[in-house]
Amino acid sequence: MCGRLAGTGKIKHVAHILDGNKVRDQILEECQPRIQRILAAAGRAPGLAVVLVGADPASQVYVRNKTRTAEGLGIYGETITPDASITTEELLRLVRALNMRPEIDGILVQLPLPAHIDSRQVLNAIAPEKDVDGFHPVNVGLLSIGAPGLRPCTPSGVIEILKRHQIPIAGRNAVVVGRSNIVGKPMAMLLLEENATVTVCHSRTADLAAVCRTADILVAAIGKPAAIRAEHIRPGAVVIDVGINAVTDRAKAELLGPAKLAAFDKRGTVLVGDVHPMDMAELASAYTPVPGGVGPLTIALLMRNTIEATERRLGLC
Repeated sequence: MCGRLAGTGKIKHVAHILDGNKVRDQILEECQPRIQRILAAAGRAPGLAVVLVGADPASQVYVRNKTRTAEGLGIYGETITPDASITTEELLRLVRALNMRPEIDGILVQLPLPAHIDSRQVLNAIAPEKDVDGFHPVNVGLLSIGAPGLRPCTPSGVIEILKRHQIPIAGRNAVVVGRSNIVGKPMAMLLLEENATVTVCHSRTADLAAVCRTADILVAAIGKPAAIRAEHIRPGAVVIDVGINAVTDRAKAELLGPAKLAAFDKRGTVLVGDVHPMDMAELASAYTPVPGGVGPLTIALLMRNTIEATERRLGLC
């Protein structure tokens, strides 16, 4: 999209902003009739248990947002808050007890866990049919072969943003920067499932910028503020910024452009993604902002996964 700069006659590039809040609202609205169907069939709402270990402030905010959204939809939510001193074995017993409860359809263990806890062992203890985060090896395996199963929320949100903004995926070159088990790897598999040609980049990738410039769809998920710059973005590419990083240094905020600097001066901190916001806006044909892009979709997809898990357990799908 282009427009003219006032008084210059020059053409100004205007990228399309992919509004995650709008897509979130659509998904949550679509959840309502499914919940009513479950109520009619089972006489109860879907049940979601969230385990929050310790008192990490960021985790507390995330969990509060998840439970508030669940309550707003009419999903039964239960938050369990063991002390940070809990042992791996004690946490495993807690998870196994939730597995046995018939009114609990989804279980989420909020990450990160304290360093002394074996996170992988805990996540693997969640019953696959209740694993609404989509992290269990069974669900990862189902994703890898394209079989039905619970999908990781954030990568699924990226697919929803692309589809609902009518951005073609099939036949396009997609580059995923980051290979984490939570975002990068499942993101690549979901794009493959949509018939994209997928390249996964990481810290050992030779000439990262050159590889990124081959992308029609560039997904950044590396957890480094504004690390993807103009040299990584092919003009006209669709850029999906999964990162969310807090910048607390004014000198760094200055490098992000006037809009981010103004926000920093107002609050003393500013959120930025893994892609430089000005470079993204100037080069991409469409992009997800931070905040307001991929972030809102994660909780919406968690709600949808909880409903899907309930439907499967009740034989409604």
